[in-house]
Amino acid sequence: MSRGEAPAVAWRPRGGRRLLELRARALGVVRSFFARRGVLEVDTPLLQTTAATDLHLDSVPCEPMPGVRAYLPTSPETAMKRLLADGSGPIFQVCKSFRRGELGSRHRPEFTMVEWYRPGFTLEALQNEVDDLVRAVVVAVGAPRSPLAATATVRYEDVWRARLGIDPHTATAPDLRQLACRHLPAERDLVQRLEVDDLLGLLMARLVEPGLQTDGPVFVHDFPASSAAMARLRERADGVPVACRFELYLGGLEVANAYLELTEPTEQEARQRRDLAQRAAAGRPGRIDERFLAALRHGLPATSGVALGFDRLLMFAVGASDLDEVLPLSWEPEPSD
Repeated sequence: MSRGEAPAVAWRPRGGRRLLELRARALGVVRSFFARRGVLEVDTPLLQTTAATDLHLDSVPCEPMPGVRAYLPTSPETAMKRLLADGSGPIFQVCKSFRRGELGSRHRPEFTMVEWYRPGFTLEALQNEVDDLVRAVVVAVGAPRSPLAATATVRYEDVWRARLGIDPHTATAPDLRQLACRHLPAERDLVQRLEVDDLLGLLMARLVEPGLQTDGPVFVHDFPASSAAMARLRERADGVPVACRFELYLGGLEVANAYLELTEPTEQEARQRRDLAQRAAAGRPGRIDERFLAALRHGLPATSGVALGFDRLLMFAVGASDLDEVLPLSWEPEPSD
């Protein structure tokens, strides 16, 4: 490079035409899969007036007009539920979702999500449909993992007992801190500042999920009640409440998250207000989406719904270890001056 000449800019997409065709083929499979089953494709706005209330997610803020604050959706969930309450019937969406502060080999602040809702479906019926879709995509892209191994269904409690010898539904914060310090001594200072939900999340990600690395889909059911968010609760035989939700793991990577949806507006509002109080205490303010609650008051049909990370599904299908391998283009922060 000559003196004064600007450095070359790496502008080329990754993967060339081959990767574009792979993504197009997989997206085509998704759309034809739902069309055959009578599930209507919808699209909802990427500008929202309220941020996420979830304790574990932060929305990306933006300013679409001078002085007007808006947020990019962490998920199209609340918008799609407004459609359901208005009588849409079964619906799906392929869209971009955004989560602030997530960047790594398995995370991006912007990613492609496939989300769908099935009025009248049980979680078991929805799990079967998720399994069918995953297998259809893996076969269609000619992935080295095709055909997939048999599907496994396990309880959250059972994978914890098998890996860590503890019941996560009844474990206290001191129990979990002791466990974390024993297995993750380098995280001792962090662990002392965490409460139950964050401790469960840390231990799940670092110690439990790696044990779910199989060649077939693994569905984990019955998460702690504290992680219910917008899912219903039920009681175990011993009376301990658990969340009616499942997560799908492929090769030890979480790919989908499903709920038997909470339809009771008073309970949903109470949960969101509790979360908002905790967010405010941590300097992460937010507010209730009143239009979403109004839709629940109007009446949301009994529904099961799921959000599936499309990019992560492709990662698993082609045996990739980094999202860059399945994204032709992705957001990258500009290097500092």
